[in-house]
Amino acid sequence: MNQTTNSVLMIRPIHFRMNEQTAVNNYYQKVLDNISLDSVNFHAQKEFDDFVDILELHGVHVIVISDNEDNDTPDSIFPNNWISFHEDGTVGLYPMYAENRRLERRDDILYQLEEKGFLIHNIIDYTTAEKENVFLEGTGSVLLDRENRKAYCALSPRADEDLFIEFCEDFEFTPVLFTANQTVNQNRKAIYHTNVMMCLAETFAVICLASIDDKKERKNVLKHLKEDGKKVIEISEEQVHNFAGNMLQVRGTNDELFLVMSASALNSLNQSQIALIENHCKIISSTLDTIEACGGGSARCMMAEIFLPIEK
Repeated sequence: MNQTTNSVLMIRPIHFRMNEQTAVNNYYQKVLDNISLDSVNFHAQKEFDDFVDILELHGVHVIVISDNEDNDTPDSIFPNNWISFHEDGTVGLYPMYAENRRLERRDDILYQLEEKGFLIHNIIDYTTAEKENVFLEGTGSVLLDRENRKAYCALSPRADEDLFIEFCEDFEFTPVLFTANQTVNQNRKAIYHTNVMMCLAETFAVICLASIDDKKERKNVLKHLKEDGKKVIEISEEQVHNFAGNMLQVRGTNDELFLVMSASALNSLNQSQIALIENHCKIISSTLDTIEACGGGSARCMMAEIFLPIEK
């Protein structure tokens, strides 16, 4: 199994804005004063297009599909939360916490991928869990070590333990469970997505260990990373607030490895952290300030990795 892919799905936004339904437990979202909704959407589209250009310049195969004009889907720019693609041709569909995010799931996106030669053999659909108010938001909630068949999950209102275990049984991953917190108004509250505080690459992991308050859980996460030969690169809670955990390793031209992140994430890293990353791969960054401020997500959330087999 490969840990990284050359192909990613990205959804170009049409109605991007701060989503009031997700802001209840995404503490990274901000209201931008003195700027119209049209202006927010315009800036987000510009950041999106520039980001796609940078990825393609480095040889990443980006499949861009436009959001649907008819739906009020302010977070459609983050497709990795509702869908995942796997090497055996399986697609996972996931239950979403915010009701307006459930509109992001579109069958036509699967048809468009098939038209481009990707093979879909099976769909595992967890979305009926929404009726029970149970959620697991894709590779936002679940970090996959595809090579070592392990899945890391920080429990939160958007990541249910039982459903995570069911996912691991269905996809044959060993579960690594923990709780990751951040300080909000002097209280410790669950970080909404695992991929905000942690990134798994082929030979290393970027992680905010300080967010895992329980020492046993922290020790267990470290044990799994180290036994699989991952170099652990630690980041601070302040760096998490700058989306330094929200990174994704991809393959570009000639299978060269890159770690993709936002400009704010890169600017928050110190020189020794950058050097540690660059021991393993080059860094690609792009400015995503509007998307990060209003969406509370960053570079990794914008890319749904495609591992599906391709028609010969």
